[in-house]
Amino acid sequence: MTDFMRWFYANYIRPQLGRIPREAYQYWISALENDLMPCQKEDYEKTLEFYAVHAFLLGVETGRGLSEALSPTRPA
Repeated sequence: MTDFMRWFYANYIRPQLGRIPREAYQYWISALENDLMPCQKEDYEKTLEFYAVHAFLLGVETGRGLSEALSPTRPA
């Protein structure tokens, strides 16, 4: 992962994740966050960073692909 993507995660993606309502999943999130050992929490945070950044990039690629697929074809 590039330095930019690490910065982007810390300054954009992670704050956005903090704003998402978690009520429907609060039980499992709390159980996970409260039961992990400190070294496991670090592993969890890095794994969350990895998957969140790649999910964002997947969304960008999907949007680009849909844009190309849905644009009207130009006559030859």
